[in-house]
Amino acid sequence: MMRGHDESVEKDYKPFLTNKSLSYHQDCILYANEMNMRGHLDKLLQYEYFINIIRKQNRKFAKWQKEEKNDSVDLIMEFFGYGRSEAKQALTVLTPSQVDQIRLLLGKR
Repeated sequence: MMRGHDESVEKDYKPFLTNKSLSYHQDCILYANEMNMRGHLDKLLQYEYFINIIRKQNRKFAKWQKEEKNDSVDLIMEFFGYGRSEAKQALTVLTPSQVDQIRLLLGKR
């Protein structure tokens, strides 16, 4: 049985945000993953899938995980002009004394 169709809700539907939010709830993670694999589908189809498959219940807000701030990665990004993933790789081969030397060269004591 299909629930009511509300055009204003459908218009404001953001697939990425919905999938990310639902992925933090154990009862919804598989449904969110299904839509992640079918991101090419029309927004209306994704919206109707979720509205009809997920049971109504009160779910507590789950804070989104954020990447921890790493000053050493930021230093390497600035010094070498690397992106975040490249700077993380470089950090695995640099010694702490080399990172300290980069910090001194950038004047970031």
